[in-house]
Amino acid sequence: MRRRILQSTLLAVAVTGVALGLPLGYTALTVVHDVTHRDLANRARQIAAVLDSQLAERRQIDMAAVDVLRPEGGQVRVTGLSSGDRTLGTSPGPDEMSESVPMAQHGQVTVAASAAPLRTDQLEVAGVVTLLVVLSVGIGATVATVTARRLAEPLRHVADRAARLGAGDFRPDPRRYRINELDKLAEALDTSASALAQLLQRERELIGDVSHQLRSRLTAMQLRLESLAMHAEEATAEDANAALEQSERLSTVLDELLAAAHAARAVDAEPVDLASQLPIMVQEWRASLRQHGRALRLRAPNGLLARATPSRLRETLGVLLDNALRHGGGTVHVSARRGDAMIVVEVTDGGGGVPEDLAAHIFERGVSGGGSTGVGLALARALVEADGGRLELSVPRTATFSIFLPVPRADDVPDLRWPTEASPR
Repeated sequence: MRRRILQSTLLAVAVTGVALGLPLGYTALTVVHDVTHRDLANRARQIAAVLDSQLAERRQIDMAAVDVLRPEGGQVRVTGLSSGDRTLGTSPGPDEMSESVPMAQHGQVTVAASAAPLRTDQLEVAGVVTLLVVLSVGIGATVATVTARRLAEPLRHVADRAARLGAGDFRPDPRRYRINELDKLAEALDTSASALAQLLQRERELIGDVSHQLRSRLTAMQLRLESLAMHAEEATAEDANAALEQSERLSTVLDELLAAAHAARAVDAEPVDLASQLPIMVQEWRASLRQHGRALRLRAPNGLLARATPSRLRETLGVLLDNALRHGGGTVHVSARRGDAMIVVEVTDGGGGVPEDLAAHIFERGVSGGGSTGVGLALARALVEADGGRLELSVPRTATFSIFLPVPRADDVPDLRWPTEASPR
């Protein structure tokens, strides 16, 4: 995009330079030519006036009286007089220019000079015009470069923002570009991000509520049916067993639907090598922490694989590190380890931690202890849960947030040889 903007602007500047430079150069050369010839014509008229005065007074023509009007290195020729032709000065050579004017007694005065000074003046004027055109094109190129950068960088940032939004980063971006159209687009992206975040959170809450309510009702119904299955009447017991079998099938279908819903949300989840990916994901936060006199320490052992969507994991870590930067203190530690049944990524800082009255509600939307929007942690938890994991505040003081990620399945890594239990031969 930047290259296209720059090329189109430079093309317009070049066309404008040529369109203005050529006529300007031609006009400048013509002006120099006309001024030089006009000067010769004026000299010729003045010489003719002096000579006419001499003839009117019946004196002999004195060419020395007009020598002061002869151009330097030039020649004055008087022709057509009854007394004969007169010449003053030497011939300027084959490359001469001349102007002639008539005299009163049917004579003619011709003033000739070398054309070399005219050519020199024209070359100088052409050089000045060329310099002006080049300077104008250079200034236009500089303006085009600045304009292309000013337009391309916001467009690139908006594209990245849209890509992050598609990857699950719903945090608002306060950056604006002082370009009305792009600012409106950024506001629209922020509005869409907020709407999608609320939709994702409501979906998660709805799935949890529906799951809890249905399981509670199914459990109560199954207990009742189990009691009826032991009824003394054979018909009643048989109907109760049939209904109990149907309820168990319904419970199985419910589990499959919930599993399908989780799988659909985690469709982009893949095995992530934390030892190689975590340094990339946290790199951008090192400079921000360093500006505040703080450091970031990372510990991730080799060969540690977790099943997650890389973009969601990156944004979740971004929320936690931003939270540590804004509300925490001291050195920030990011570590990864293998838990009992999941991979655990922990983010810890040396600040005062989370107040007790806030710890139980820290992941609720709109809850914040530092004057922020209270959206980040709620979205981070939703992103982790979308990949089948969970996000918890493990230790309020000092604040330690733990990301629990599932271990990749064997079919997630087709090229990896998974260990198998030895069996006797």
